[in-house]
Amino acid sequence: MTGTVTLGEIARRLELQRVGGDPAQSIRGVATLADADSGQIGFLANPRYRAQLDSSRAAAVILREADAVGMSRACLIAADPYVAFAKVAALFERLPAANPGIHPSASVDAGAQIDPTASIGAFCVIEAGARIEAGAVLGPHCIIGRDCVVGAQSRLVARVTLVQDVRLGKRALIHPGAVLGADGFGLAFDRDHWIKVPQLGGVVIGDDCEIGANTTIDRGALGDTVLEEDVRLDNQIQIAHNVRIGAHTAMAGCAAVAGSASIGRYCLIGGGAGILGHLSLADRVTVTAMSLVTHSIRESGEYSSGTPIQPNRQWRRNAARFKHLDEIARRLGAATKEDPQ
Repeated sequence: MTGTVTLGEIARRLELQRVGGDPAQSIRGVATLADADSGQIGFLANPRYRAQLDSSRAAAVILREADAVGMSRACLIAADPYVAFAKVAALFERLPAANPGIHPSASVDAGAQIDPTASIGAFCVIEAGARIEAGAVLGPHCIIGRDCVVGAQSRLVARVTLVQDVRLGKRALIHPGAVLGADGFGLAFDRDHWIKVPQLGGVVIGDDCEIGANTTIDRGALGDTVLEEDVRLDNQIQIAHNVRIGAHTAMAGCAAVAGSASIGRYCLIGGGAGILGHLSLADRVTVTAMSLVTHSIRESGEYSSGTPIQPNRQWRRNAARFKHLDEIARRLGAATKEDPQ
């Protein structure tokens, strides 16, 4: 939906309680409290921004019931204002129109199957055995390799490559430059040189997943690399061969997961974090940004590693002391044994 919608209609559609305001008020978009004008809706999800309520020009504000006490402006009450904001913003999202059919410049193998309702953009390449299901949209310059499947209502924005044996579920959203199904980093060292280990598996992406720009997901060496439903990957993430990521997990930009690691459901992986191969993370684990996971995590919770930033001179002094930590610990242990009190 685009254009304008009334305040009352927004409340009704999203089942939000409206307090005050004119239900016929025309709304044309959303914005922050500081930037919103009289035709937009603002939101208060973080109490640090409460001071901006009085000066905000927003036509209405999405907030929690407790924050609405004493408010004289129009409010939409939500248990989670940020979730409600996301749903309101979706009403005003402008997606490019996609007409069913195949662009004349596209190259489609005779052995590919394309649903008549799918949209195939300019200069796309679709190879033998590929299947494009109903309502799928392929933007310009996408490459769909041998025996790949693009699920119904999925959208590949532009320059997305599915190398081979990749199966996308329904409503997947793949951003530009993503590469799914390339070879994993499989090598065996034979005396004085490397031998490439053939990568014989595929990639399976569940329904409602989102893959960020320039993210890479390698196909499995034997079995498949798997993302369960509703996994959300940010830009420039590396997922190695035979990794499994549980449903509803989200990973921020530049994170990397080494081969055969298994990440549970509802996990949050911060930007730049690394997870070593063959490890397992339990459900509902949060790994903070720039952390390195070097052992399996068996219990839910928040985990961190690394040295916080500090002035360079201080960091250099501390770094010089790191190599003495084992010696200091041994001395303390010996002293404790000599004097238990």
